[in-house]
Amino acid sequence: MTPLAILCTALVIVIGGVLVFRLHPFVILIVAAFAVALLTPAAAEQSSAGQRVAEGFGKTAHDIGIVIAMASILGTCLSAAGGARRIVVSIQSLVGERRTPLALLLAGFVLGIPMFAETVFYLLVPLARAIWERTGRGYLLGVLAIVAGGTMTHSLVPPTPGPLFVADALGVDMATMILVGLVVGLVAALAGFAYACWANGRWPLEPRAVTGAAEGGGQADAAGDLAGRMPPLWAALLPILLPVVLISLDSAAQSAPGLFHPGLAAAVRFAGEKNLALSIAALISILVLAASGVGLPKVRATIAEAIAEAGSIILVIAAGGALGTALRQAGLAQLSAGLGGGSGLALIPIAWLVTAVIRVVQGSATVAMITAAGVMGPIVLDGGLPFHAVFIAMAIGCGSKMGMWMNDSGFWVVSRMSGMSEVQTLRTASVMLAIEGTVGLLATLCLAAASMAGAFGG
Repeated sequence: MTPLAILCTALVIVIGGVLVFRLHPFVILIVAAFAVALLTPAAAEQSSAGQRVAEGFGKTAHDIGIVIAMASILGTCLSAAGGARRIVVSIQSLVGERRTPLALLLAGFVLGIPMFAETVFYLLVPLARAIWERTGRGYLLGVLAIVAGGTMTHSLVPPTPGPLFVADALGVDMATMILVGLVVGLVAALAGFAYACWANGRWPLEPRAVTGAAEGGGQADAAGDLAGRMPPLWAALLPILLPVVLISLDSAAQSAPGLFHPGLAAAVRFAGEKNLALSIAALISILVLAASGVGLPKVRATIAEAIAEAGSIILVIAAGGALGTALRQAGLAQLSAGLGGGSGLALIPIAWLVTAVIRVVQGSATVAMITAAGVMGPIVLDGGLPFHAVFIAMAIGCGSKMGMWMNDSGFWVVSRMSGMSEVQTLRTASVMLAIEGTVGLLATLCLAAASMAGAFGG
């Protein structure tokens, strides 16, 4: 069976499993991995299909399992401690009350790094309602600002699971993924914010009774309860920024060891290792929560909640790693000659398009990113790219923003929690995300072209 036929079989299994059988992503991805492994007889001479799938599963869990678990603890504890609200209040004070939508954009952008996009929306949407209650305008702008900021870092900046998996699958170091993800994400988020400003004037929106309040009301109430219980700004930002700084310093120490004293370089290399850096940050977030006075039982319950959530995510991500490994063994890298065309840059829009198609068809941005990384990983790891692999990772993340509609759980979160109808959500949030994904692709192409021209290191 040809590599292309095997790839098509895997895509049919993934997309069909979601659309037809509505199975859990772990089951879909692991079944696809076994199917690909069984259809690769050449690799069977070395080990069985089960062994190869298990090896791919285990390697992925080994590479990113601890990071995902610690990031989940970090985000959950920081939210429970009131750190998210402290960041919003501080940004609002900095930019002024009249620019609260901009504060929500920046807060969503920052909080999307350690937290899931849906959690960010749950936490911040009550503040969009507060804008309308004080001023009588700007509700839609506030809602869209939250989505515009949180969704980009959710898909481009580790340690969020999607970009973390893509970086690992494509061999991109975490510091590079964070840095380029922040640049591309900010450009795309600002483009989305510009559309949000236009849409707010075109279709003014007033908050209505929220459908599904039982799901989000608890979190909304919690956000309001935090008004008198917020940590200082430095404590709220420390768990988010510390791992970014440590990992970046570690990357600098590896690429330019002469910049550091040998003793300092050793300390940076020790603390900047991604698993330890995220573990330190998670520990700090636990201490911040404990210092907020919630009591030890609440601290224990919050940690348990975070670990339970992380466990499900690790299973899905590791299953995606098993599928990617199976596709590499199936010889998918042989497709690189045809995909690349005459210009190496062509691989970037191809990666974006592959992700976008999978996202539109099956709905989940994370599953689309995992699947697309499995498709593009063998091509990237085969070598020969005229630019850094991080730009393929950016294209995958931006492609996952396309086509948010009724088959996506995030669509219903935004619709129900904001009080918008399906049509209103489609013409505002869905269009805005499509703009962000497209602008992100253009920004990625510009950066990749600049790297090929030698403007900065590739």
